[in-house]
Amino acid sequence: MTVKQLSVFVENKQGRLSEITGILHSAGVDIRALSLADTTDFGILRLIVDKEEAAETALRGAGFTVSLTPVIAIGVADCPGGLAKAMTVLRDGGISVEYMYAFISRTANTAYVILRVDDNEKAAGLVQEAGFGLLTEDEIGK
Repeated sequence: MTVKQLSVFVENKQGRLSEITGILHSAGVDIRALSLADTTDFGILRLIVDKEEAAETALRGAGFTVSLTPVIAIGVADCPGGLAKAMTVLRDGGISVEYMYAFISRTANTAYVILRVDDNEKAAGLVQEAGFGLLTEDEIGK
């Protein structure tokens, strides 16, 4: 079970994030989670949104380079060691985590994490077997 993540190529210049978030606002898109990784000249803005297709269309229409990537979203216990347990399950299962970022949970005592891994299907099975919840696009969008 995966969710769709938008990756947006962003030039490192003043006002670009304002422009992107303004485009998403105008398209009626709600940002649920985000991460920004940058270098000197550019960055990659990764977004989980409630309306992926609308976001992609609006951003492409404004001239941005956008791609959709399948990622997994899991719920972990919001306590010391909650994330460590999930990472141990993935490591022991031979899964490599390329990157991850967290976002606010609407469920008490649970933290949500977006994971880009080398094998989504295997990783999803491993974390579910270990008792971690997988989130659907509908759950993230609500």
